[in-house]
Amino acid sequence: MASPEGNKLWGGRFVGNIDPIMERFNASISYDQRMWQADIKGSKAYAKALQKAGLVTQNEMEQILTGLDKVHDEWSRGEFKIKDGDEDIHTANERRLKEIIGDPAGKLHTGRSRNDQVATDMRLWLRDGISTLKEQTLQFINTMVERAAVEIDVLFPGYTHTQRAQPIRWSQWILSHVVPLSRDVERLEEIRKRTNVMPLGSGAIAGNPFNIDRELLRKELNFDSISINSLDATGQRDFVAEFLFWGSMCLTHLSKMAEDLILYNTKEFSFITLSDAYSTGSSLMPQKKNADSLELIRSKAGRVFGRCAGFLMTLKGLPSTYNKDLQYSFLMQEDKEAMFDTFDTVHAVLQVATGVISTLEINQKTMEEALSPDMLATDLAYYLVRKGMPFREAHSCAGKAVYIAESKKIPLNQLTVEDLHTASPLFDCDICTVWDYSSSVEQYSSPGGTAKCSVTAQIEHFRSWLRTQRQ
Repeated sequence: MASPEGNKLWGGRFVGNIDPIMERFNASISYDQRMWQADIKGSKAYAKALQKAGLVTQNEMEQILTGLDKVHDEWSRGEFKIKDGDEDIHTANERRLKEIIGDPAGKLHTGRSRNDQVATDMRLWLRDGISTLKEQTLQFINTMVERAAVEIDVLFPGYTHTQRAQPIRWSQWILSHVVPLSRDVERLEEIRKRTNVMPLGSGAIAGNPFNIDRELLRKELNFDSISINSLDATGQRDFVAEFLFWGSMCLTHLSKMAEDLILYNTKEFSFITLSDAYSTGSSLMPQKKNADSLELIRSKAGRVFGRCAGFLMTLKGLPSTYNKDLQYSFLMQEDKEAMFDTFDTVHAVLQVATGVISTLEINQKTMEEALSPDMLATDLAYYLVRKGMPFREAHSCAGKAVYIAESKKIPLNQLTVEDLHTASPLFDCDICTVWDYSSSVEQYSSPGGTAKCSVTAQIEHFRSWLRTQRQ
């Protein structure tokens, strides 16, 4: 008796209709249709391998390739019609191919399983996605580096424990967020290498019995290498987990930057002013200008963390090889939706972050007015070190000077030489040279420091690094 499910790739074994709830529960076409281009690309390569193996004729291969080109055109023009029974992108494309060319379409799946097909599609899709995110991150880094170059002479307070610590350059702060993003780019390239391994030709689990030329497939699809073990090839999603972790790390870095900028944008700080294009107002309080762009960047990190943690929880309980847990449905959204959602989230965040950084205005006068003499207490210690005192003793003497100023309720730089002598007799009238913020930052000239020469070196380093990354 013919199966009502016979139009499905797996339908021959089954009798009777599938429960409509199960139909929806099992379907993934609403999400994985965005892999249509990768699926067609993989199918065209596989048709060529089938012809070389003698499983389809030259004419049949040409029909398949021509038919797939027509399917591609329908997707490109937004004219492809998804029908009931199209469980996933693979079923939909093969169904449409059969409508266009007839019986030869039925040969396309010879020796191929949805298990190796979907793993191939995901790798092809993510490979392109990685290229997109890399270029976006590089653009964002370039925006930050060039802003650092323009505003290199601006000083403002550096903070530890959210307490004023030492004077630094604004550009040094900008570059402190460039560094982790550069690691993200390098990490993304490493993930791309592990993503660019071809599983096609692994079948469902045991491999391919038809002498399919996997090296031909690799070259056609521009993979770097071929998977070594068919069980691992179809069932592992390490590359997805790595990508989700990468997204989590990247958004951690962007969230930290956003948190700083949220504080700097408050009236209490007033170091920066966000563009109206990246701010919103209050429905009740007309005076409000909220840093919603930065708050949303901060919040999106949690979304991606959840994707990563949830996916790892799925993976940790799976037996080996392919399991339906790796699929997804309208209720359960696992590997592909996690991958798509992480890509979409990071893609959007990078766009907004680039806009924020390129359009915000700094309030240089407010930044420099926020510098205070107590931030030069370490410089007092260094003054004594330069006169031969061991640093630990100098630190203690500087601390005594701070205590004296606090007791007198005066700024540190208003202490007289006589006041300072109670902390150390080495203090002399040349102490006045310490109370200069520009001189303070210039002493940190070692690589990585906040002196102008050091920050300039960092800018040139990242300009060179950007050129290398784009070659």
